[in-house]
Amino acid sequence: MIEFILNNKKITTDANPSMTLVDFIRENRSLKGTKIVCREGDCGACTVMIGELDEQNSVKYHTITSCISPLANAQGKHIVTVEGLNLSNKLNEIQQELKDNYASQCGFCTPGFVVAMANYCLNDNADNDQQMLDAISGNICRCTGYVAITNAAKKIVENCNHKGKKYTLEQLIAHDFIPHYFLGINQKLTELKKNHQASGKKIIAGGTDLYVQQADTLLKTPNLRFITLEQGQKVRIEGDNCSISGLATVSVLFENQALQSRIPHLQDYLRLLSSEAIRNMATVAGNFVNASPIGDMSAIFLALDAKLLIAQGDESREIKLKGFFLDYKKIDLKENESIAKISFKLPAKNSYFNFEKVSKRKHLDIATVNTAIHIEVQDNKVINCDLSVGGVAAIPMFLNKTCHYLIGKKINKETLKQAIEVLNSEITPISDVRGTADYKRLLANQLVKAHFIALFPELIKFGEVV
Repeated sequence: MIEFILNNKKITTDANPSMTLVDFIRENRSLKGTKIVCREGDCGACTVMIGELDEQNSVKYHTITSCISPLANAQGKHIVTVEGLNLSNKLNEIQQELKDNYASQCGFCTPGFVVAMANYCLNDNADNDQQMLDAISGNICRCTGYVAITNAAKKIVENCNHKGKKYTLEQLIAHDFIPHYFLGINQKLTELKKNHQASGKKIIAGGTDLYVQQADTLLKTPNLRFITLEQGQKVRIEGDNCSISGLATVSVLFENQALQSRIPHLQDYLRLLSSEAIRNMATVAGNFVNASPIGDMSAIFLALDAKLLIAQGDESREIKLKGFFLDYKKIDLKENESIAKISFKLPAKNSYFNFEKVSKRKHLDIATVNTAIHIEVQDNKVINCDLSVGGVAAIPMFLNKTCHYLIGKKINKETLKQAIEVLNSEITPISDVRGTADYKRLLANQLVKAHFIALFPELIKFGEVV
C-alpha cells in the first residue's frame, strides 16, 4: 500500500506503484487540472508540488513533473495539484496576478505555472526574480510570448514579501496565496506510516530517464525496487574532499552554497542540464547508471576524477568513474548493486573547472556534445588535467591521451592547437539525429578551445584560436 496526502485528503491506495503520478492524479482521483502534454518532463503542464518533513519537522516543498515520476515516490509526502491551491470563493493571489497581467490565453499551461509560482512562494530560500524564473524555467507556453507571464511572476515576487522579508506560511495564508489547510500538513505527514517498498532487481530512484523511455514497460515489470527520494543535505565537504550520496538529486548540488563557492558558475552549468522540476527528481548516480554517451553529469564528474562506492547489502567496492562505462549502455554494475557514494577532489588553489555544452535548445535539452575540464596550473604550465567529452564515442569519454599531452606544457595557442590534434585522434563520433560525425568533431574541438578561452583569457585569445 502507498499512503500520502493529496491536497487536503489522505490517500491509501494499492494502485500499481509503477504508474506515473500524473495518471493516478487524473484517472484515479479525477483531478484534471494537472495536464498531460509531452510525457517527457519538457513542458511543465503536469507540474505538481511535493512536500516532505525536514529534520525540524517543517514541511519543505519542491516541484516535479508528474508525467515521469512513479506513484511510489509519493509515499509519505504531500502532493499538491492546482486544485489544492484553489481558495473557496475567489482566485488566489497567484491566479489573480496571472489574470491581471493577461498571462493566460488557451490556459493549458496555466495550472503548471500556478503550481511552480506557489512553490516559489513557499520556499524560504527564494527571494528574488532570478529564483522565480528558475522556478518556472521548465514551464512552456505557446500563446503568450512569456512577457505577460514574467511580469506576473515578478509581481508575485514583490507581493509575497513584507519589508524585504519573505512571507511566512501563516502570512501566505492570510494574504490568499494558499489555502488554510496547509497549516495542518506537517501533523498529517507525521502520522503517515513509512511504508517501504519490497526489494527488487531493478532499482528506480528519480526515474527521469526511465519514465521517458519505458513508462508502459515499467507498468508491466514485476520486482521493481523504488527508492523514495528524500530532499536534504547529501553533500559533505572536508577540506578539498567532497562526497555526495548516491541518492543526491541535481538540486542538492544546485543549492549547496559551499559547493558553489568551490566550483564557480556551478548553478549556470546546472541550468543548462534541466529545469528546476527535473533537477528536483534526477539523481546524479542515476545519470551515471543511464550510461548515455552524452550524460551531462557523467561529463562533469569524469572531469572531477570521481570515485564511486558501489554497494550490495553489507558489501561494497570502490572504482573510478573512468572505469565504470564499459561500452554503449554497459556499465560495471552487477545485479542488486547500487551507487552508494560519489567522491572527488574539489578545485583548489591554482586549479580551475569549466563545463561547456551544445544542444538544439540552449537550456533544458539533451546535449549534442558536452565537455568538462578540471585543470591545475602553475606559472602558466599545466600541472594536472582531467578532460572529458560526451557525444563523440559509445561512452562518456575521458580523454587520456589529450590530458597526458597537456601535462607539463605551457598554456598558449600552439599547445592548444596540438592538444586538439591529439583529441581528434581519440574521439570516434558517429552521425545520428543530433548531427553528423563531422559536426560533432567540430563541436568537440571548439568546446575544448572554449575551456581555455574561458579559464585563461589572458593567454588564449578568442580571435587566435577559433
